[in-house]
Amino acid sequence: MLTIYGIKNCDTIKKARKWLEESGVEHRFHDYRADGIDAELLQGFSDVLGWSSLLNTRGTTWRKLDESDKQDVNEAKAIELMAANDALVKRPVWQKDGEYRLGFAAKDADEIKAWVLAG
Repeated sequence: MLTIYGIKNCDTIKKARKWLEESGVEHRFHDYRADGIDAELLQGFSDVLGWSSLLNTRGTTWRKLDESDKQDVNEAKAIELMAANDALVKRPVWQKDGEYRLGFAAKDADEIKAWVLAG
């Protein structure tokens, strides 16, 4: 079963979920705000995707952090920050059959779609 992780009001999540519904792809949506996000889940994502790929440093949540939080970021600190601020996790995270993918940008959409529809 495909699981897509994110925040329901995120525009990228809306586009991804719309595409899934239009394509008739059965999936489960895990909303970080409703269903939660913790260090264990984030560590699993990080182990496969890498913490630096997962950490959203382009959004307003990152810009609003204290400068001390932005300094000397490593995996442990990134996971701690993401667990405390779900908007710091890039979206969506896709999970299918123990594999993970990240994002739904136009440049990656064909790859994601092929992966989702395979098998």
